[in-house]
Amino acid sequence: MRTFFLVLGLCLTPIVFSPPLRSAEKRPNILYIMADDHAAHAISAYGSKINKTPNIDRIAKGGMCFNNCFATNAICTPSRAAILTGKYAHLNGVPVFNRFDGSQPTLAKYLQAAGYHTGMIGKWHLGGEPTGFDYWNILPGQGLYHNPVFLTPDGRKKHTGYCTDLIADFSLDFLKNRPKDKPFFLMCHHKAPHRPWQPDEKHRKQWENVQVPEPDTFNDDYATRSDAAREATMRIDRDLTPGDLKQKPPAGLAGQKLKKWKYQRYMRDYLACVASVDDNVGRLLDYLDKNGLTENTLVIYTSDQGFFLGDHNWFDKRFMYEESLRMPFLARWPSAVKPGTVSDRIILNVDFAPTLLDAAGLKTPADMQGRSFLPLLKGEQPKDWRTAMYYRYYHYPMHHKVQPHYGIRTERYKLIYFNKINQWELFDLQKDQREMKNVYADPAYAETVKTLKAEMYRLKKELKDENQFEKKLPPDDVDARSKSK
Repeated sequence: MRTFFLVLGLCLTPIVFSPPLRSAEKRPNILYIMADDHAAHAISAYGSKINKTPNIDRIAKGGMCFNNCFATNAICTPSRAAILTGKYAHLNGVPVFNRFDGSQPTLAKYLQAAGYHTGMIGKWHLGGEPTGFDYWNILPGQGLYHNPVFLTPDGRKKHTGYCTDLIADFSLDFLKNRPKDKPFFLMCHHKAPHRPWQPDEKHRKQWENVQVPEPDTFNDDYATRSDAAREATMRIDRDLTPGDLKQKPPAGLAGQKLKKWKYQRYMRDYLACVASVDDNVGRLLDYLDKNGLTENTLVIYTSDQGFFLGDHNWFDKRFMYEESLRMPFLARWPSAVKPGTVSDRIILNVDFAPTLLDAAGLKTPADMQGRSFLPLLKGEQPKDWRTAMYYRYYHYPMHHKVQPHYGIRTERYKLIYFNKINQWELFDLQKDQREMKNVYADPAYAETVKTLKAEMYRLKKELKDENQFEKKLPPDDVDARSKSK
């Protein structure tokens, strides 16, 4: 009898003491790498005609490339808040450059509570101090490219070196010194390639004599667009500053020749900054490979929104047009994601938090507005996946005078409403991929306009956008407060 109970006890023990399926050892590490203003069309995995990004491409080759990842508000600070909270600007409280309320729930806090070792390194740009991170080392405001100051809980410290290299150095230190009994979540946020573009000498020399191809829309005359396009002050020919160009134009240049010269100066420095980011992405990937971490680490490369690279004669972002709206999003997780795959489904920056929580075995909180696209990463095709996304931009007239607007993008169409000037734009992306012809007033699209407006207002209501910031925006103070620290 004693032997019987002993055997029975041994049989039951694995059942009683077996760990949960998603144990700390099985949950993926998460390395989230985000550049600032890195357009998808300056990444060779997205078919760039102007540069090569071999290390960023390693993520695409080993995982999935999303062709239709979009920002819900294409500007730095609001996008970062949306990524952390899984909420649109009108609910997370960050429609412009105002300070982020760090007391609210965030992706980092949920992962930290679930046992992840969390870190935030590089460009924060949300005002105040990061919360939910076991370790943070951030730039004040925009930070500097050369010999930058970084902020930690212990105060300010100036470092010698180039910012992109330093952010990678600190990220490697975080990985090396992490507790080995916990999965890690690291947000590695590069300053580059944010304006004004200041490459290090190595990469500047690589690009100094390169002739960068001009985009097809370089000479857009805005003939069919709203007044918003003509009012915006981010044109290559007239709005780049001496700080952007760094040298006086050659004597005698004017008109189209001067515009072309300015474009080359801008793009060479921009792409040199991108090249430095790519090199440092390679350093992080190499560390994972050498330390046996690759298989169970979800690596993401993205940007906080897109960027105009001379498209439509513009630099910067903000507008709902494709080059600004589209974010690169590459994800590699060898144990879960098939290498070399591509998705054309619409994903948003508010989806990032639910997706990473899902990957960690956590449910999406009820107040998050995004949706996990982990099923897409794993090759599934949910029948109820979204076919339209809602966008809203607020920041006017500061920084480039881009009119406030909101709109909807479907798989074929884009409808934009510039609400302060009461003007509309409609683009048929199937026939007009470059968005050169506004067909809003074309009678052939009357029914399409009606359908899109109904869907836009439906999404607006569903997302609880009640024009919370229509009359008064919070103070535009992220940079000012960060510099005062």
